[in-house]
Amino acid sequence: MKVLVLAFVVLTGNGGVSSAAKGPHYDASSGIPAWVDIDTPKKFYKATSSRGESWDLVMSDEFNRPGRNFTAGVDPMWTAIEMADGVNAALEYYSVNMTETVTEADGRGVFRIITKLDDISFRVYNQYKNPPGFQQSRMYYRSGMLQSWNKFCMQGGLIEVSCQQPGVTGANNPDANNPQARVTGGIYYPTWPGVWLLGNLGRALFMASTSRMWPWSYNVCDANLEKDQRISACDGNPGFGLNPHQGRGAPEIDILEGGGAAISSSVQIAPGMPDEYRPVFPINGESPYCIYSNECKTIGANTPDVPSSITATRGHRSWYQGLRYAAHVCAAKADQIQVASQINASLELGIVDNSCKLSTCPASFDVNGDRGPVDGKAGSGLYWGVNKDGQCFPVMNGYNGAYLCDPYTTNSKCTAPLHSDGNGNGNKIAPFAYQMDAISANWPVEFAAYSGYLKYQLEWVLGRRGYVRWMIDGVPLFEIPAEALESPPQNAAKSNPKKLMIEEPLYLIFNTALSTSWGTVPPNAGKPCRGDGLDPKVNRICDAYPLYLKLDYIRVWQNTSTMSVGCDPASHPTRLWIDGHKSEYEDIDNPNIDVDGNAFCNDNADCTLGGSIVTGSCSASNRCVCSAPAVWGGPRCTSNRGSVSGSSSDGPMGPPLVAVLIISVLATAAAAAIVYIRGRGKRLQLRFRGNLYADANAAAMTMPQELNLRGTVMSRQGSMEEMAASKSAASRTDTIRSRRVV
Repeated sequence: MKVLVLAFVVLTGNGGVSSAAKGPHYDASSGIPAWVDIDTPKKFYKATSSRGESWDLVMSDEFNRPGRNFTAGVDPMWTAIEMADGVNAALEYYSVNMTETVTEADGRGVFRIITKLDDISFRVYNQYKNPPGFQQSRMYYRSGMLQSWNKFCMQGGLIEVSCQQPGVTGANNPDANNPQARVTGGIYYPTWPGVWLLGNLGRALFMASTSRMWPWSYNVCDANLEKDQRISACDGNPGFGLNPHQGRGAPEIDILEGGGAAISSSVQIAPGMPDEYRPVFPINGESPYCIYSNECKTIGANTPDVPSSITATRGHRSWYQGLRYAAHVCAAKADQIQVASQINASLELGIVDNSCKLSTCPASFDVNGDRGPVDGKAGSGLYWGVNKDGQCFPVMNGYNGAYLCDPYTTNSKCTAPLHSDGNGNGNKIAPFAYQMDAISANWPVEFAAYSGYLKYQLEWVLGRRGYVRWMIDGVPLFEIPAEALESPPQNAAKSNPKKLMIEEPLYLIFNTALSTSWGTVPPNAGKPCRGDGLDPKVNRICDAYPLYLKLDYIRVWQNTSTMSVGCDPASHPTRLWIDGHKSEYEDIDNPNIDVDGNAFCNDNADCTLGGSIVTGSCSASNRCVCSAPAVWGGPRCTSNRGSVSGSSSDGPMGPPLVAVLIISVLATAAAAAIVYIRGRGKRLQLRFRGNLYADANAAAMTMPQELNLRGTVMSRQGSMEEMAASKSAASRTDTIRSRRVV
């Protein structure tokens, strides 16, 4: 009986949590949620969704405290990466010391990713060589990546990021004259900044963890796809605490990927649509990169269902249906103004030309998009897909995904096998060959995105009536309804896989990359920035380094009755899987470490559960210190460390909540003595989830920066020359693409 009373006190104490359903991360006694920054003003504790619902603040970081350390094992929410970027033809080496918090001259506290010139030589294991082995590599840029992987994850919510993109903004940049003018792109924007989310079962840059995991969002037992999805719904006994017959993966949502003149926003999922539902691949020797200039001669290659005869020939629509596009306010252009009635009439008659024009197609160039009133407001005069005032308008991305292959497969859709000596796979890499889709829109951006801060927002709602929606300061840009994923076009055989609206726990990533396969590249890519040093313009660009990606804050709100926070939810467990595959998720420079406590605090009430049990305290340095971190941990010592989803083959991992409460009582007195002995200013414990991987396992860990996952020719975007946009008015502003491999 005493135990039951104790549990009631802890869960409903003064300022505490009113429902156990909110666990395992409970509010502190002061009322502050476990993942909310103490510096976030109370006026931001509520937000209104695009559908008019009131949502609660569940996570925030104001970045107001300078000098934070993001080394693994220090910060309760973030970990900076220390490794070469080995994907997407990358040119940069990520280092922990390229991430920092500083106070700007105007008093604003910001998080910064520094990108600077450097000359870095390193040795890396290349399992794609024949034979596999170590090789020496070199990079000329050092940059940063920050992840909340395996610390903070979310299932649904509204994310708001106040962000300034990196760019050369000095007087030599012709765009600098007018902050509201559209960016013209080019050499002044040499980097690839990203703010994005990824499923917790895949750790970005750790290829062994993302292989056959990225970007799956599929919960159907399909014998044709089972080998390509690492955790398939066909498996009734997957182990590692996973739910039986549940397809899993690591889908991706990109809030923003900067590309100079445009920003790309996308969802990336698998399995992708078969060829019958995609634009026609260019034939007769035509370059596949013609899609980026909207000038392919091959009928049906430029845009899905254009011309309309393609639809009639196939007997069904192609690509994703009902996507929503809306204008972003910037310097208007009169020649881009459209009239809804004219566009509707054109689509009713059918498109005859092989490419879209603003006079015949929606401004998005998506003839299958929603054309109803924006957000159902019929009196506004605004319609999805129609550029009423000639503003900056999102355009369907020419890049729509890639066919991913292992190095050994002889699948005809893949490039030649990297290993053709007859030695075979040797069971080092599980075979796979599958299509992934990038549902993406690129939208022109004004110079203010580089000279100031824009308020980027992403709203993600789970379920069959859910959606993913991108906004700027509350104004919609792009929206993908769940129905587009779950009810795609079908032929008579119903051969188009029905994806699942993303519901995996996703974590946050900030990074700045440089690449030869992106719409903007640095001067002399693959070599020192200045080259021979004889080009004055190039020298001015290179002299402008370091460049900075800046975040003023990040905040997350949720409908706490239908959404949740946590990387290991019972609906989608991850912890036992990660613990059982340690070498795929960490290396000696990037260990996976639990951090308990260390959130910023004002007093003890910010670091303990409500009620009579003291689970932590606020140190003299204004950081939470947990009394018994193995029991009550997390940033504010209010997370139930005994709550682990799923079970191993040996039985459940960790005690139930009531048992944890009993242990808490027994641990409190001992912990108090420890605190007294060690002093208030020291954290008591950092708990490692397991030993670091053995050097012998290094072969499974890393890919060289020169190589990427093998795929088709369309797996990459192509060089700037290959993708040079046509000068015609019909050309699209989408010479950037979505992230291909994580």
